[in-house]
Amino acid sequence: MSKPIIAVVGRPNVGKSTLFNKLIGQRLSIVEDTPGVTRDRIYAELEWAGHTVMLVDTGGIEPKTNDVILSQMRRQATLAIDSADVIILVTDLRTGVTATDQDVAAMLMKSGKPVVLCVNKCDSIGNLPPDFYEFYNLGLGDPIPVSSVHGHGTGDLLDAAFAHIDFDRDDGYDEDMIQVAVVGKPNVGKSSLVNKVCGEERVIVSDIAGTTRDATDTVVENKFGRFVFIDTAGIRRKSKVEEAIERYSVLRSYMAVDRAQVVVIVIDATEGFTEQDSKIAGYAHEQGKACVVAVNKWDAVEKTDKTMDEFRKKLENDFSFMSYVPFVFISARTGLRLDRLFELINFVNTQNAMRISTGKLNDVLAYATARVQPPSDKGKRLRIFYMTQPSTRPPTFVTFVNDATLFHFSYQRYLENQIRETFGLEGTPIRMIVRERGKDDK
Repeated sequence: MSKPIIAVVGRPNVGKSTLFNKLIGQRLSIVEDTPGVTRDRIYAELEWAGHTVMLVDTGGIEPKTNDVILSQMRRQATLAIDSADVIILVTDLRTGVTATDQDVAAMLMKSGKPVVLCVNKCDSIGNLPPDFYEFYNLGLGDPIPVSSVHGHGTGDLLDAAFAHIDFDRDDGYDEDMIQVAVVGKPNVGKSSLVNKVCGEERVIVSDIAGTTRDATDTVVENKFGRFVFIDTAGIRRKSKVEEAIERYSVLRSYMAVDRAQVVVIVIDATEGFTEQDSKIAGYAHEQGKACVVAVNKWDAVEKTDKTMDEFRKKLENDFSFMSYVPFVFISARTGLRLDRLFELINFVNTQNAMRISTGKLNDVLAYATARVQPPSDKGKRLRIFYMTQPSTRPPTFVTFVNDATLFHFSYQRYLENQIRETFGLEGTPIRMIVRERGKDDK
């Protein structure tokens, strides 16, 4: 099941970002007294009463404005409202009900979504001031007094919002659908690739870097199976990320990797591997995702019979930190080798979910330790008692030993290579956890 979404909306400068930060327990949204600081939607997980939702902070809504930035913020907030399960409308006790508040409330009522009315900046404890009751005029039910600075009333606010969510529903993608995040630098052809595989113009394609600002989902069903392609905004170096709206596009690209099962890392064949590609790939590796490197625009490269082999060898060196990742040379424009891309997506997804029995693992362990003796230090030799696999995605192996300090990284890598050599596990990282028996074995 996909996580329910709660959107925090309201006119500019009523304290939405301060409330957002208070609810998630960290300073993720930028907080300034200047209206319009939050230009785009910002997402974060929020756990309350045993359930987890996605909380979305939005830019202030100015329903009637000709200002370019404010109109873009209004559009982004409208997108958040459309995708939300519950909406929290934030108002300001100090300014009272304004004409903009009334316009926003009317817009929310037309959406048909459940709305929880939050009256912010109720900072004093005790009886509510008479001005508070003015907010009943918005027609959104009982207002909830909140102090986003001190945290007063946030529990009641979350209780009211969560009451509108059916956590037993099943509105996520089917289990047989593989969720694929398409990531890479700007302008490497991610949106063109998504459009090509779905056979229609679902994502805006432009030569201007940064056209895709959101992570957008596209369902694709073909002879290879059922897929959800998540096209993401290009991830640039932080020094290049100047616009606030693009900064949060990068954030959502990383979130797309978090919720994907397979990550397709798109590289421009005409540019080759860059430092930024390594950072994008490194994040997918850290998250334990199955990965495929798709070298796009291969049709634009002048080739001989040795070009592909030479390019592959260079990529293997560049991706030495991800020696397990497969490469495919494609063209999103012509459709070159897209069938092979789908085959690899299915393959690495299966590898990422592989479970190996404890018996087979320990057969490999016995062979590996007989072939290369475990290391020793000052007369004390490492003893490996047994190995087991507690989880998948990525395949995670726990090794029980007599002394964890003797289990050198190089020997861990040796065992990992032996496991890969026996069981494959291509396209997926492996996690190795070392425990000393008697300390952590519970």
